[in-house]
Amino acid sequence: MILSRQTFELGNRCLIEKAVIQAPFRLVTHFQDEACFIYFSEGETEINSARERVEVRSSEAVLLKCGTYFSDLVRHRSGDRCEILVFHLYPDLLKSIYRSELPSIMRDPGSNQLADKLVSSEIIKKFVEGLQFYFENPHLVNDELLELKIRELVLLLLQSKNAGSIAALFSDLFSPRNVQVQEIINNHLFSPLSVGDLAELANLSLATFTRTFQKLYHQSPASYIKEKRLEKAKELLRVSSQTISEIAFDTCFNDVAHFSRSFKSLFKVTPSQYRQSVQ
Repeated sequence: MILSRQTFELGNRCLIEKAVIQAPFRLVTHFQDEACFIYFSEGETEINSARERVEVRSSEAVLLKCGTYFSDLVRHRSGDRCEILVFHLYPDLLKSIYRSELPSIMRDPGSNQLADKLVSSEIIKKFVEGLQFYFENPHLVNDELLELKIRELVLLLLQSKNAGSIAALFSDLFSPRNVQVQEIINNHLFSPLSVGDLAELANLSLATFTRTFQKLYHQSPASYIKEKRLEKAKELLRVSSQTISEIAFDTCFNDVAHFSRSFKSLFKVTPSQYRQSVQ
């Protein structure tokens, strides 16, 4: 549940926002024509993009390139609130702010990541804390100040260990990559995401995603994912000392009985019987 939200707009679009959220909470975001910088003042999360899963903790930040994301906010060690600060980075706005002054480092080829966790920085933390004054005094905020804050954020990132991340973001921001169905499936075999979630990460309808997947793998996404998870469980039963319950949980089966039935259906023996046979 979102407890509170404050925003600053530039050109009738949200540029900076601060939100306080009651955890646990799933945030689904669609940054199809923008990128964003998100700083977590309080709380922790796991962000799922089409290519990766990124864990972000309190006082850490992440850069998200154009795409769809699922962010599962969890309780902070000292409370159940999550507080986030978001800078929305629109390509046309950045072109307008920088015009021909774009630093040369930003023209370097970008990385392949869509969600890039930033190195924790005391400088960025102080920058975010300084913005609290303007949320408390919103009447002082104007377009010139907002443009200045964008410049300040970019310059601080470029002068920190995050220079490569911000360079990659600017490089990719104006030409976001298409993500293949195979890539999404392989990156999220062990993510707690539904087939509908995976379709959304691919920016496809569920029907189109399923049809495309079946052409590639000759089976349904749900069947393929379950089979791969069971194959992983089989390997863990053979090489690890984990309990059957732990293995079931690690391979995204929340019900041990369901895991055992599924395992026997595929491999014709129960998990216990298989472990005994290989020992």
